[in-house]
Amino acid sequence: MDTKFSIEDAIDKLWYKLDGWMDAIILRLPNIALAILIMVLFYFIARGIRSVLRKVLLLHITQKSIQDILSKIIFVMVILIGFFVSLGVLDLNKVLTSVLAGAGVIGLAVGLALQGTLSNTVGGVVLSFMPKIRIDDYIEINDIKGFVSEISLRNITLLRTDNNYVIIPNSKFVESSFINYSLSKRSRIVVSCRVSYKHNLQEIEALVTRIISEHFKQEEGEIVEFFFTEFGESSIHFITRFWIDMIKSREEKIAKHKAIKLIKNHFDAEGIHIPFPIRTLDFENDSFKKNSNKEDDADVKY
Repeated sequence: MDTKFSIEDAIDKLWYKLDGWMDAIILRLPNIALAILIMVLFYFIARGIRSVLRKVLLLHITQKSIQDILSKIIFVMVILIGFFVSLGVLDLNKVLTSVLAGAGVIGLAVGLALQGTLSNTVGGVVLSFMPKIRIDDYIEINDIKGFVSEISLRNITLLRTDNNYVIIPNSKFVESSFINYSLSKRSRIVVSCRVSYKHNLQEIEALVTRIISEHFKQEEGEIVEFFFTEFGESSIHFITRFWIDMIKSREEKIAKHKAIKLIKNHFDAEGIHIPFPIRTLDFENDSFKKNSNKEDDADVKY
């Protein structure tokens, strides 16, 4: 048996194979061109359907996040249909069968490898259909406050008041509790203060309640509340609670700023004293004098 290797025979076989492939490609050129045309056509169809779908959704769904998610899903589905149709035009039935059969195996492997990503994707879908969170809502989660600027299949993006963005994975967001300030137009805030022991507490309560009621309108069922909370070392502490229009934390700060100025100005006008801590240094103390002398000596030596 002749086992001698011939380079010329190997090259001839290679060219024979390549020649067969070229003939097959040339014969299928019309199918390839048609398949490419179908993919391009389905791409523009997907874009058109996405555009029309968004306009239709605007009439029935007000949440922009839901519109974006549904539009992306429909777009990807149409593209996949175009891909399988192109494979059919190329007469790649076996390839198509293999793709569909392998998709399950690949999907399982990818699912195991990308559990976090899939969790974020599911979280994105869940967030998009949650009526308690919408684009442009002002929310607080894990001490982070900001406006919802985007809800994607992977994460939720918050725009903070300092104009910086915070990216939170959907899975983390779904598992955490959050405050949505935009859901309710009215919120109750608390302002704390204190007053000297020498003043009449009933008069203090009446004064603070009156000035807050005059400057912050309370709607039906809302009242200004006043409570003394504790006996301090040099004063009696109190809080006042009242309702304001608030969908952002800035409005809370503005209301507290205004209330504090009102209380201070009226207390000054009425001669009401707000105590503050006072520290007294005893310069007659012997140890103080000794320390002072040591410091003076040190300065002289230096």
